[in-house]
Amino acid sequence: MFVTGRLAVALGIGIIPLVLAGLAGYSGYAALGIWAGLCAVLVAVDVLTAASPARAAVTRRVPARARLGEHVPVSVAVHNLGSRTLHALIRDAWQPTAGAGPERQRLSIPAGERRRADIPLLPRRRGELVSEFVVIRSRGPLGLAGRQSKHRVRGAIRVLPAFSSRKHLPSRLARLRELDGNTSIQVRGQGTEFDSLREYVRGDDVRSIDWRATARAGTTMLRTWRPERDRHVVIIIDTGRTASARVGDGTRVDAALEAALLLAALATRAGDHVHLLMYDRVVRARVTGVDGAALLPALTDAMAPVHARLVDTDWPSAFAAVRTLTTRPSLIVVLTAQDAAESARGFLGAFPDASRATSILVGSVTDDGISDLARRRDSREEVYLAAAAERTMRDAENVADAIRRAGGEAIASDPETLPPRIADRYLELKAAGRL
Repeated sequence: MFVTGRLAVALGIGIIPLVLAGLAGYSGYAALGIWAGLCAVLVAVDVLTAASPARAAVTRRVPARARLGEHVPVSVAVHNLGSRTLHALIRDAWQPTAGAGPERQRLSIPAGERRRADIPLLPRRRGELVSEFVVIRSRGPLGLAGRQSKHRVRGAIRVLPAFSSRKHLPSRLARLRELDGNTSIQVRGQGTEFDSLREYVRGDDVRSIDWRATARAGTTMLRTWRPERDRHVVIIIDTGRTASARVGDGTRVDAALEAALLLAALATRAGDHVHLLMYDRVVRARVTGVDGAALLPALTDAMAPVHARLVDTDWPSAFAAVRTLTTRPSLIVVLTAQDAAESARGFLGAFPDASRATSILVGSVTDDGISDLARRRDSREEVYLAAAAERTMRDAENVADAIRRAGGEAIASDPETLPPRIADRYLELKAAGRL
């Protein structure tokens, strides 16, 4: 049972006879009691004449997956199994981050018929969204009260990363086709394989001349090379304490997901094998052995429920876990936030040794607001903030220098430009024959 605002208005009307009786010198409490009793009778009549919401069958139409920030069509169907028309007010119990509207859906369902209510969602957070029940209120003909029933019909949606960086994919795929197509690499290096023979033209590198083919053809023939396929790309995403900091509209781990998805989409088109590891003190997500069109769905599905934890990352264990993914990685991409020397000691101490067969990229998300603070000096407060910003920027540069001395390569940028910069570096390694 429930009551509506009309009951409060009806009870408020009972004050009028109380006031009139007081002006006339009589006690109005008897009249007020009679009025309250009448309202109680009307509420009882309203409840008894309302259609029973318990005699309704509820079903859902919910997609299993949706992308963050995109509208999700969700609907609830109510089948009235009773003998009276059901004037229903429907509330679907999604959590606030699902982005459901505040208004309740109203349906008028004749006996034996079915009606559907659309409840569009706009998710604001990755992970699992769950609604365990639907509440139906049935109003009486007077609108003072009614019946209420809870129907346990579970609905669940897995909200995947937005992958807004996919807008950079077409241009990078065009560059990849140039590397793997008509403009094949002419100088052989590590990470290249033989592509074809063609005639020598002025300006070509003489180191690529194939003398045996030249002798057979009677003209100078040149070998061309293309980026080697079947290489391995290992992506490590830090989900520890430093990844929880907010940068722009999201967190650092959100920007790392965007960079990882763009790189994975590019690498799988290039014929390379991609492995993913999300780690802080334990493995939060792991994808390996998946190639081709199934890779991106597997990555987004694994990434969706993972959020940063307020713990320090165990980097020795994280780098040790890389060896369980593949025994011969050609490129290791670490997406983390190492911008302070004190917090980066564990990371630098566990940094793996780079070799000719292994390239290591460390991608970090930076905040453009820090560089803006460093340029402002109009007041005493801004001077102190500028000094702190410059100290932060210098610490980040010191960590980047330490990474370079250890044999790695540091790439730091804002959330919008970090994904394409890592993708561009991947293409450069391909073009140079280092991957």
